[in-house]
Amino acid sequence: MTETLTIRPVRTRADRRAFVDLPWDIYRDDPYWVPPLKSEVHALIDPGKNPWFEHGRLQLFLAERDGKTVGRISAQIDDLVLERMPETGLWGLFEAKDAEAAAALIAAAERWLREEGMTQAIGPISISIWDEPGLLIEGFEEKPLVMMGHHRPEYQGWVEQAGYRKARDLHTFALDIRINMIPVIDRLIRAGERNEKLVIRDVDKSRFDEEAAIILDILNDAWSDNWGFVPLTESEIAYAGKKLKPIIVEDLVKIAEYDGKPAAFMITIPDTNELIEDLDGRLFPFGWAKLLWRLRRPRTRRARVPLMGVRKEYQKGRLASQFAFMLIEHSRRVCVDKYGIFHGEFGWVLEDNQGMMSIANLPGANINHNYRIYRKSLN
Repeated sequence: MTETLTIRPVRTRADRRAFVDLPWDIYRDDPYWVPPLKSEVHALIDPGKNPWFEHGRLQLFLAERDGKTVGRISAQIDDLVLERMPETGLWGLFEAKDAEAAAALIAAAERWLREEGMTQAIGPISISIWDEPGLLIEGFEEKPLVMMGHHRPEYQGWVEQAGYRKARDLHTFALDIRINMIPVIDRLIRAGERNEKLVIRDVDKSRFDEEAAIILDILNDAWSDNWGFVPLTESEIAYAGKKLKPIIVEDLVKIAEYDGKPAAFMITIPDTNELIEDLDGRLFPFGWAKLLWRLRRPRTRRARVPLMGVRKEYQKGRLASQFAFMLIEHSRRVCVDKYGIFHGEFGWVLEDNQGMMSIANLPGANINHNYRIYRKSLN
């Protein structure tokens, strides 16, 4: 007898546990998957914790066959997305064991979005552009760094078979950061260091809320013209700051000031995936103590730059490059000389963001991951 596939909405606490736990089954034999902290995933989809729900709503779905969970997906609508892309819904948090489950899950997400009046679907985005956007289509044989997604190679074919086509690609760039800058960039950096108006400083964690607000204000300004951009609300800024504070290392987060005013920033984060990999997603009973101890002075091989921004008023001139390369070089020195980090990763970078693409293409850098965001008309 053929086992029947069922798609149903998540309604109960047990359903949510099944939704969160599924990747442990999907990636059981994948040596490149790093288990996320389950508490973080639960918080992501919890309206009581995640301030995204102040301007968004979602429906979670499970795929089941013979009583076993074989897939999951979210369908969501973000009012801030609708302001920029009318009648556009999102889907994400997609995992499936086989093509049949994948097709049925995507169809269920599309059906929900249509019922909500959407005429276009974009995905995968889990659940905001600020969380984990895109489907990994290149770079499977490398463990992801902190806050990066990892997916099965089959997913690309299953998504495209459902009628989806590329909207944008997001790249990450990797390089050996022990390599010094080439002379032309080094001269630009040294000229900036002689400019008394231009100061690169570390963040002060004793004023963390204030510093986070400065960084995210620059971010909202710097990224406002990017495809898919959604501004972070005050609640989301506070929430992001609370989540990031434990993994922030003061001398790896830099703010560039020009004439005494914050003009640019760069966040570098030690690869905390190296610190949580053996926790198997669990902070309790002993994982929390282990993680706190490791975060006191993280020693990792890799670091990632997830966010960088230069205020728009400087983006057309020479100062933009000067800010960027000074931030990179000052952080590089600390990574190598103080923390022994030798592998750096920069991204995500939108493929059509020419300014950031030119900065990310440092000597010796190469694209090591490619994530794709898809779109489809629902008419």
